[in-house]
Amino acid sequence: MTLWFAFALMTAAAIFAVLWPLGRRAGKPGGSDLAVYRDQLDEIARDRADGRIGKAEAEAAKIEVSRRLIAAADAAEAVKSDGAPPSLWRRRLTALAALVLLPVGATALYIVLGSPQMPGAPLAARLQAVHQDRSIQTLVSQVEAHLERNPDDVRGYEVVAPVYLRLGRFDDAVRARRKLLELGGESAERQADLGEALTAASNGVITVEAKAAFERAVALDPNDLKARFYIGLTAEQDGDRHKAAAVWTGMLKDAPADAPWVPMVSAALSRIDGTPPKLAQAPATPPPSTAMPEPSTADVDAAQGMSEQERGDMIRGMVARLAGRLKEDGGDLAGWQRLLRAYMVLGERDKAQATAGDAKKALANDPDKLRQINEMIKSLGLKSA
Repeated sequence: MTLWFAFALMTAAAIFAVLWPLGRRAGKPGGSDLAVYRDQLDEIARDRADGRIGKAEAEAAKIEVSRRLIAAADAAEAVKSDGAPPSLWRRRLTALAALVLLPVGATALYIVLGSPQMPGAPLAARLQAVHQDRSIQTLVSQVEAHLERNPDDVRGYEVVAPVYLRLGRFDDAVRARRKLLELGGESAERQADLGEALTAASNGVITVEAKAAFERAVALDPNDLKARFYIGLTAEQDGDRHKAAAVWTGMLKDAPADAPWVPMVSAALSRIDGTPPKLAQAPATPPPSTAMPEPSTADVDAAQGMSEQERGDMIRGMVARLAGRLKEDGGDLAGWQRLLRAYMVLGERDKAQATAGDAKKALANDPDKLRQINEMIKSLGLKSA
């Protein structure tokens, strides 16, 4: 009896929650909400510029505030286009339907699905389900809809560009980064972000365009960390380990003791000169672009307890799998580029030369891809026979 009484109270509360807004006079959304959200975005930008919050926190806050800003703007536009709020009889009809259907529907649903003896779901599982339902994809769709109506909204592109990159939508990330440069003007950060997106879109190969973006970023700001890191990675992919070591050593020399990116740069440096990486802090998440084929989760877990020799064997195994795949799918330009870079990084120049010939044969029927692979072969110092 107590259980049904509790159900009755919850039903009454639900009905009250539905009828209360229907009984109030509908107001028109004004511009105050929009102004508040815009001020919040400006405040986030100021906090980021002053160093009071990190880049990741600033981007997350921008996404949430932008979502609210878009919702408020859409609501204001809906009122302008639709005119007056619903008439009184429609509101009364909605209230009556809620009064009748809500308890009936709840009772029917409980009869079908409910059971007092059913064990409760763990809190973690329920929170995860809620998080999945309200996925980032939904927020991205809202921002995209807003940008279709407002194609010159710089803040919209600032919000969605890093999200595209995290979701693996690299081509969209490149377009958003270019749009930011077009609409918001040039800066070192925007050039470095464009280069990062271009590198991710080419499966980790730093293309000529990406390299130019990084170099332009360094020209605008010699201390831009992302651009400097990728300049070093470009040198490593080109086989110039001395230049890569010089770039990364300079970054570590200028780094604060508690900089979160130090372990990542130290690990990259140790990869080319054999020095033990600094492990004072937990390694930061590396950029999504790498010269080697990406390992699986199982590979990463297995590598934790491996020796240097075993890790080298694992990397060569991944390269061998990539080479085997390209024998079956020879039209993958990005795959050939990654394989060539991998052999050069491993110091296996003979295999790189043989791969160059195989790539040219496989891409012979596509002039554009053949041109790109020839340019890469030349940049690596391989023979273009």
